Amino acid sequence: MSKTLAKDFLASFVVFLVALPLCLGIAVASGMPPETGLITGIVGGLLVGLLSGSPLQVSGPAAGLVVLVFELHQEHGFAALGLIVMMAGLLQLGMGLLRTGQWFRAISPAVVYGMLAGIGVLIMAGQFHIVVDDSPKSTGIKNLISIPQAIFGGIFPLDGSPHEMAAMIGLLTMGVILAWNSFRPEALKFLPGPLMGLLAAAIASFSYQLEVKHVNVPDNLLGNLSLTGLQSLDGLVNLKYWAEAAALAFIASAETLLSAAAVDKMTAATGRRDVRTNYDRELMAQGAGNLLCGALGALPMTGVIVRSSANVQAGAQTRLSAFFHGGWLLLTVVLIPHVLERIPTSALAAVLVLTGFKLVNVANIKKLREYGWIPLTIYFSTLIGVVAFDLLTGVLIGIALTIAKMIYKASRLGVKLIAHSSGRSDLYLEGSATFLRLPILADTLDQVAEKSELHIHFEKLTYLDHSCLDLIQDWRHTHEDNGGKVVVDWPRLVERFTRTTA
Repeated sequence: MSKTLAKDFLASFVVFLVALPLCLGIAVASGMPPETGLITGIVGGLLVGLLSGSPLQVSGPAAGLVVLVFELHQEHGFAALGLIVMMAGLLQLGMGLLRTGQWFRAISPAVVYGMLAGIGVLIMAGQFHIVVDDSPKSTGIKNLISIPQAIFGGIFPLDGSPHEMAAMIGLLTMGVILAWNSFRPEALKFLPGPLMGLLAAAIASFSYQLEVKHVNVPDNLLGNLSLTGLQSLDGLVNLKYWAEAAALAFIASAETLLSAAAVDKMTAATGRRDVRTNYDRELMAQGAGNLLCGALGALPMTGVIVRSSANVQAGAQTRLSAFFHGGWLLLTVVLIPHVLERIPTSALAAVLVLTGFKLVNVANIKKLREYGWIPLTIYFSTLIGVVAFDLLTGVLIGIALTIAKMIYKASRLGVKLIAHSSGRSDLYLEGSATFLRLPILADTLDQVAEKSELHIHFEKLTYLDHSCLDLIQDWRHTHEDNGGKVVVDWPRLVERFTRTTA
């Protein structure tokens, strides 16, 4: 027990080092005060860490929700956002009670990867402006279009302006992160790149007394909590709030359960088969966490793969690691909040730019390409929908295309007729023979020469409905009456065929 506890304790500190810059950065990127991200990280550790259905998964604010939270905050304000997060938590609790956890795993990876890539593009585009101490634009498209202007307006001319200094801090942060990830000593591998980047940025800003924006954390975190008041509960009858809460719950749940599945694979790779996710319990734990985060006016949460993978790789054994990481975050904001105020805002934005780049993940594109062009079409359609319209629209486009692909696959029938000089013909059927494809099947059968011997191959046929079976039966009788012969090679179909015609 003491050995397990020691491993969990050490792993929790590693996860804390990974989580701290992300909690701050995601809050700033969402247009929220930095402490809201820290509160979510604390709740994700102290509450969800104990209740989680995935013992080694770590929960907290996620980059995948940045765009949606930013839009909700801009449209409805702080109090309404808290209520919507609470409503999303209630929906997650309900989904867990209804045992829908496994259904989220059925979401097409092309949709999920496309959604995350779209979010990554939006994060990179928006945070790039903050790197130069500029303000992000109102839409993702405007952020992308105005990047050249931000570069020349924020960096040039080289006159030592605050914008230029902020850009230098951002470049320094990204450079340190990339260099540390590539060349860090083995003995210090537990120190994450983002933390080292922020440390370098804070030292540079303090040493040269740079006039750039810094993180603003209140002295008394608990005293500055913006609780969702009872007056906000009037929004429970607002159908638009419920629709937005449903979108938030859906996206957060999908990201959480996909992360949990990845954690299961990582733990299995280490030889541990005793750690398996209970998806419905995980949904309920996330629901409880978001219910509390909404009440506290904090960011919504998900299970996060970056922190979770760090937890597994650091040797975590039980759920206590996630719990302890929440304790480290709480101690930080209670005991040393002023240390966090040394961090330049542009450095946090630089961390998020690299995080957004990771979300795009070119490896996912290569993986989808192995399954053909249709998954890639769904991926890029979802990505473009997220960037050009909004997160929910992009996801709905991806799901609609996935359903269309499913319908196409379910109704697709491959028909191939090969005629031989010997007078024999072979008819190969592949896919689903339904009434939708009956004209194609009928046209092919009409091409069979009279008095020939036809062999019908059903080995690759997945479905045969009554209308197509009747067509084959009627054609068989007509062909045999004209001196031809029909041979069916699928024993189960022969049995059904002769039973029907008896």
